Amino acid sequence: MMTELSLNVLDVAQNSVKAGASLIGITVEADTENDRLTIVIEDNGCGMTEEQVKQVTDPFYTTRTTRKVGLGVPFFKLAAESAGGRFGIASEPGKGTKVTAEFRLSHIDRMPLGDMTETIHSLVTMNVDIDFLYVYRVDKREFTLDTREFREILGGVPFNMPEVSGYIRDYLSENKAETDGGVIL
Repeated sequence: MMTELSLNVLDVAQNSVKAGASLIGITVEADTENDRLTIVIEDNGCGMTEEQVKQVTDPFYTTRTTRKVGLGVPFFKLAAESAGGRFGIASEPGKGTKVTAEFRLSHIDRMPLGDMTETIHSLVTMNVDIDFLYVYRVDKREFTLDTREFREILGGVPFNMPEVSGYIRDYLSENKAETDGGVIL
């Protein structure tokens, strides 16, 4: 089992990278009034067949050839369901995949969200040819990081260049703190 939800996000987003996605959307939404934390990861990658979608939550099913088990998605599903939530996957070959995990925010068994700043920073700076749309929302406050906008401003300067990487980390950190007021989810 992973120790924080941001690691599940990283794992599922890496699946999107391997699926050939050129755009990966990640939304984290905390709705304190309704006691819900929802995480959505969607991509425009190669997608999965109906049969693959049915099998993807089985820990003994994987499309990888380097190992015989795939635990990321089953662990994410278990984490959501253990915290009074739901889990779902929708996918279509050639169109992409959408993974949705919902948690009861106050549930005693809900894992902490973890360090989403570092998760998103790592994804963006280690996959410089892929665009990411990250939305972080807490109640009525939110911020968005859209690498397509950054790309337009930066021209050909890569996201993993130290100055750009540092700016992205600061942007994520400062906007997260402004959005959630320092509340640990």
